[in-house]
Amino acid sequence: MRIDVLGAVRAFRDDGGPVDLGGPRHREVLARLVAAEGRMVTTDTLVDDLWTSPPARAVGALRTFVAALRRALEPDRPPRDPPRIIVTEGSGYALSLPREDVDVHRFQDTLARARRSPEAVTDLGTVLAAWRGPAYADVPDSGWARRERARLEELRLEGVELRARILLDAGGGADLVAELGAHVAEHPWREPAWGLLARALHRAGRQADALATLRRARAMLVDRLGLDPGAELQRLETDILTGAVPPDGARTAWTGAGVRLGPRTTVELARTLALAGGDALVQSRRDRLAAVQAAERTGDLALTARIIGAYDVPALWSRADDPEQSRAVVEAAERTLTGLGPDGPADLRARLLSVVAVESRSADLSGTEPKRAQLAARQAEALARELADPALLAFALNGVFLQSFTRPGLAAVRDRIGAEILDLATRHELPNFAVLGRLVRLQSASALGDLDTATAHAEAAEQLAATTEAPLVPVLTGWFRARAMAARSAEPGGPTAATAAAHYRAAEDALRTAGMPGLHRGLFPLALLGLRLLHDRPAPTDPRLDWGPYRPWARPLVLLAQAREARTGEARAALAAVPEPPRDHLQEAMWCLTARAAVRLGERGIAARAAAALRDARAEHAGAACGMLTLGPVARYLAEAEACAGAG
Repeated sequence: MRIDVLGAVRAFRDDGGPVDLGGPRHREVLARLVAAEGRMVTTDTLVDDLWTSPPARAVGALRTFVAALRRALEPDRPPRDPPRIIVTEGSGYALSLPREDVDVHRFQDTLARARRSPEAVTDLGTVLAAWRGPAYADVPDSGWARRERARLEELRLEGVELRARILLDAGGGADLVAELGAHVAEHPWREPAWGLLARALHRAGRQADALATLRRARAMLVDRLGLDPGAELQRLETDILTGAVPPDGARTAWTGAGVRLGPRTTVELARTLALAGGDALVQSRRDRLAAVQAAERTGDLALTARIIGAYDVPALWSRADDPEQSRAVVEAAERTLTGLGPDGPADLRARLLSVVAVESRSADLSGTEPKRAQLAARQAEALARELADPALLAFALNGVFLQSFTRPGLAAVRDRIGAEILDLATRHELPNFAVLGRLVRLQSASALGDLDTATAHAEAAEQLAATTEAPLVPVLTGWFRARAMAARSAEPGGPTAATAAAHYRAAEDALRTAGMPGLHRGLFPLALLGLRLLHDRPAPTDPRLDWGPYRPWARPLVLLAQAREARTGEARAALAAVPEPPRDHLQEAMWCLTARAAVRLGERGIAARAAAALRDARAEHAGAACGMLTLGPVARYLAEAEACAGAG
């Protein structure tokens, strides 16, 4: 099923055939649910949004519209099966579709990704081209529709300008002149658009036209609004006149605001922003890549190596927040390493190798690439020890830590790495790496079920964060405290499961805006699943839960929890399709989910495979290596799997 609202409201089946949605009211109900982005819309709200003066039987009419839409969207659904697309929740309805299957959600997600990473510019162009007219074009002009159209039109204009800025920052954009000219003509009050058009003209070798464009912008703003152009337009005009803006974009990095900075300044700013979290962290990743790309265009290998290696921001999680950006940085680091050769400066090579190890992250690469990243980590560590550079060694050990998830059962190894990072950072006043050392040791103690030691490291990390202004630390330690609450809820006299779930939900609310999607996505549903397993309850089946990267391993248990005979066959098929878990913080948890599903379904071969993977981790707690959730002791799942594998 696919639903489009960027233009007239329409729906298509999997085979591409159109769905007859019915009359205007039917399409408006569907459109209103799309606008809610998966959240429940109460019956009262829908009635108020559909009618200025609701008729006496408005609720009945609404239910009729919903029933007709359900028949249209799921024509083959058996009568006794609950709807799966328009679902009933509490006192209202919600649309339950993956975001990629709704064009407006796909557009918003792509725009958000492009804000984080210039690498998404091609996808941004694709979703912008998919607009067929005003959003919800055939929906009556009600209040909610006007608000949504205005909001989405602003996002569309932002997308047009962001795409142009990314292309110009990357050294292209000469072919944008016609597109930006039309954009400016339609939206003459958008100052950034005038600046982008001037830059595109300048990139096309039309300096005089670029200056004339900026003067037209000035005249329009002064004559019609009585305002002088902003500082950005004034600076751009001066830079074009003085030749400070090279037409080919070389030796220049532009921030998201269009302010021109040298590569070194940009990466130093990005490094500072990364430690702040939230939107600043998102911007730092984008600015960092822009600085790396600008440095590469200079052709100066030493400068490029310093720019790439200057971003020595401690990294704790084994799944990248922006895999495309991380891959681009790794590729740039490897090109620069090749250019420097084995006889290049040892400190630059050590930093580049550390970047390869840190940015590769265990969970994001496959095939032969993990071995390459693990080798880079070992080489960086050896060079840093030879150079006796404490800061460089701490950064190299960060890479060693992120490449240490080669198999289950290595919590003690990671604790030793964390202890050395902490010792180096304490002796040589490296506060950001001291925080990293504490958090690594928190994770290791959590994995080993030592909650008292983990709590001590959490408190020490929070004290360091208060002096180093590291706002992400309390977010992470808040999750640890929820994980500890969950573990204790399974003990006699401990808190209730509901109390533990409330702590997880509070931790989830804090993480949602932290700027770390690689950590955030799927974590909350997995935490709830772990809590239910601790209490021998079935998996959560709420269709709104986004399991993210953990969906393949959770799905068999979710299907079994739906308690319908037909689901057992689906669960068995889902279990058969489960891949080997990625080598990351949660690999023990994924193996334990596989083991539990195999035991429930009597799949002896899969149970034996899970047991073999888990034996070295029998003393650890499943999922607890992340320090943020737990499924309980691995030994419990291992014993079940071994019994199942040996049965008969």
